[in-house]
Amino acid sequence: MHIPEILLIESQHKPGNLGRVLTAIGECGTLIDHITLVRRDQDRSIWEVTVELDEDGSKKLIKSLDELPYAKLLGRSDRVFDRHRGGKIETVAKVPLDSTQQLRDLYTPGVARVCLAIQEDPEKVWEYTNIGNTVGIITNGTAILGLGPIGAVPGLPVMEGKAMIYSRFVGISGVPILLNETDPRKVIATVQAIAPSFGAIHLEDIAAPECFEIENTLADTLDKPVMQDDQHGTAVVTLGALLTAAYRVGRTLNDSIIGHVGLGAAGLGIAQLLIKNGAKRVIGTDLRDTAVKRLENLGGHGCNSLDELMKEADIVIATTGVKDLIKPGQVRSGQIIFALSNPESEIEPSAALARGAAFATDGRSVNNALGFPALFRGALDARAKRFTDAMYLAAAHTLAELAPPNELLPQVLDKSVHATVAAAVRDAALKD
Repeated sequence: MHIPEILLIESQHKPGNLGRVLTAIGECGTLIDHITLVRRDQDRSIWEVTVELDEDGSKKLIKSLDELPYAKLLGRSDRVFDRHRGGKIETVAKVPLDSTQQLRDLYTPGVARVCLAIQEDPEKVWEYTNIGNTVGIITNGTAILGLGPIGAVPGLPVMEGKAMIYSRFVGISGVPILLNETDPRKVIATVQAIAPSFGAIHLEDIAAPECFEIENTLADTLDKPVMQDDQHGTAVVTLGALLTAAYRVGRTLNDSIIGHVGLGAAGLGIAQLLIKNGAKRVIGTDLRDTAVKRLENLGGHGCNSLDELMKEADIVIATTGVKDLIKPGQVRSGQIIFALSNPESEIEPSAALARGAAFATDGRSVNNALGFPALFRGALDARAKRFTDAMYLAAAHTLAELAPPNELLPQVLDKSVHATVAAAVRDAALKD
């Protein structure tokens, strides 16, 4: 895994010295991401150089810089850890509080009248509180990213990241909720108990198969939208990307044989949405027979092995978390390969393309940050009681329509994309 580091380097301010420093860095097999002049004093320059390197490359680089007679390393820091320091989110007031009069209106005694109004007409909670902009982001830490059951507290940076994305892209207040509980019945009871705090419930990084029971039960018993992002957010973005890829290579998605390698939350979520979209034959393989059975219950077909799936499928989607699981020799000419595990994919896209794949990508290009913010924004705007297949399909097809030429998906940082997708989700919800 490549780690972004920031190096603070002092060099003699003479022609060619910076070039020699950068050459020394490059000769260590290190990628240079960014260079900034921090300060220049007399005959010395201080440079901030951001690099991407692995652990072995780091040791080699430090040794190389130490040997330079015209430069020295002053310090180094990990860019990722630097950006997480102190956390990524905070709760702030959205109205002024600058006078005693404002305090009396917004808190006591004035707030009592608003409470009684909501008691009399519960729908007024949408008008006089922030509930229409709130989502509970709930995890028990049993399936954090590709890291596995590391626990709820170690997973908090992920939940803060989701909350940050909600706030920046669609104006939703996401509130991380960490549960030290793995029993699905207790998870369900806990979420049911705290659900009145939120306009919607976002389930995150909860392991399969428990996640299916948890989501289904909560969706059936709560009067608000409930979605597990690992299933449906990932599925929406993947379908959008597949629609684009299939169009680019002249293939009809629904007439293709689609193979799924790995049938956990993401794999089954993608398969289910593809079937709802009209895919005629979806096959899948997994080490767990129960996972294959779930695919069959959704309308898919089990496959005996990875090798058999690779021989039959026109489109291959892998969500196993196993690096290099798919061997280049298993790739058939003309296949579309989506190896979506992060941080390491089942096969490098370049290796798949070299073996004749018509299109290949990995999880870095299929970012579910394009999915969940607009899905929840649209659901809240429609005051929907639950997510529907129509809402998911509307989001996926809108993403495909918004993809720029030569891009698989639209830019995740473009707020207008999220607004357009949210509007499509809202309209689909209102039609149901």
